[in-house]
Amino acid sequence: MSDPREDLLRKAGCSERVIAHCRAVCTLALSFSGSATVDRDLVREGAMLHDIGRSRSHSITHAQEGAAILRALGIRDDVVRVAERHIGAGLTADECSLMGLLPRDCMPRTLEEQIVANADNLVQGHRETSIVRLLQHSYHLRRRLRQRHYRLWVRMEAFR
Repeated sequence: MSDPREDLLRKAGCSERVIAHCRAVCTLALSFSGSATVDRDLVREGAMLHDIGRSRSHSITHAQEGAAILRALGIRDDVVRVAERHIGAGLTADECSLMGLLPRDCMPRTLEEQIVANADNLVQGHRETSIVRLLQHSYHLRRRLRQRHYRLWVRMEAFR
């Protein structure tokens, strides 16, 4: 039996590579979801659909594109927010505006949003990577953004 979330990704036009990445992010995100306070269904749904916007763009705009796709499909708001807020460790409305995105608050606020953002940071392609490697590859980012990545990772490690 096929996974309806994977079917949705395919129908939107996502490649098998993107779908494999979403599966890997989902698996890792669920490893951070053992606490009774975490909505595992939301983590699963959000992790599987977080990159649906890659069907339209492989730039940073894919998060907001994905949120628009999910809204148009009538997907629950909390899943839409996971997709919209998964970039790096989040972007403020001002940072979005400076990057040519819609000026929306794209900071992961809920635990589930943070779990998916962190898991996405730690999956390159379809393989898990380390925080050290992530930070090495993020050297081009401003110090504040690298620190945000690290702080998110530290918070999420408490749930693993």
